[in-house]
Amino acid sequence: MKSKPTGTSRRSGRRCLIICCMAAVASILIIAAVFTALCLTVFKPREAEISTHFEDINNSFSPNITSLNVSIDVIVTIDNRKNYGSFKFNNAIAYVYYHGDFVAEVQIQHNLVPARGKVNMTSSADFMMGKLISNPNFVDDVVSGSLHLTSTSSLHGKVILFKILRMHATTFSSCNISFNVNDRDIQTTCNSKIKL
Repeated sequence: MKSKPTGTSRRSGRRCLIICCMAAVASILIIAAVFTALCLTVFKPREAEISTHFEDINNSFSPNITSLNVSIDVIVTIDNRKNYGSFKFNNAIAYVYYHGDFVAEVQIQHNLVPARGKVNMTSSADFMMGKLISNPNFVDDVVSGSLHLTSTSSLHGKVILFKILRMHATTFSSCNISFNVNDRDIQTTCNSKIKL
């Protein structure tokens, strides 16, 4: 004949269950705190390095000099080697300005920049030469031998960390472009900033 459990054994069993539950909750909280701290420090998304390289200059002339079109092949490089998260972004447009006047645009196709990797994208900048030539600074800049332009773009997408954590992010990029008229050499310097 079995004896019924006493009140003391029930209390000790309940106490053991409570201690196990508290230990499990504490472990989960510690793991969550460590993961959050790592995400905000070591794994925090940093600015990717964005650079542009202009390739061949192809001219298409029309009888009216103000409708002259110039298309320049562009390679946009996004270097994400500082980041542990990948960046998947939507189609975007980069706008090119000459002394504040909008003179060209560059189509940027959607892409995925892998974590700790880099991507090269090819596009073309289609310049509206009528706007460029009609700018009051154009003649002076050509005589000096150098045209200075700026470009801006914003890439909207998601940062994906360890294929688990997804955060909406926007990368803003601005570039200074210097075109040497004599040898047709183009130099660019870009800065980027990420907003989560």
